[in-house]
Amino acid sequence: MKKASIFFLLLFLSVAYTGFSQATPPTDFFAGKWEIAVTGTPMGDVKFLTDLVRKDGKLTGELANPAEPNAEKRKITKVEENGDKVAIFFESSQAGEISIDLTKVDNGNLKGTLYNFDAVAKRVK
Repeated sequence: MKKASIFFLLLFLSVAYTGFSQATPPTDFFAGKWEIAVTGTPMGDVKFLTDLVRKDGKLTGELANPAEPNAEKRKITKVEENGDKVAIFFESSQAGEISIDLTKVDNGNLKGTLYNFDAVAKRVK
């Protein structure tokens, strides 16, 4: 009887330990407001503001140019996520669909490229 009690006590403790040690779900890192700066383009340095929102499991949003507040916002056509990397696709009147490819640097910064031009993104609070 004593062995059965010890067995059930250990079983209960292991189940309780497993239940309480579950990892917290990962945060949705790429969702949120970002300021993306692209340097060295033929039109000079360009900045975009975006608010990436997860809808139906996918990130969506628009790109706005803060230097031209009256300009039409560019719709993000798709977003591809792969671990700590994200590719934001949008339509360009001159080049068709292009992407900004970014990699996580830290919790508030991304770094990457748009074609051969350097791009950095900072989380907007």
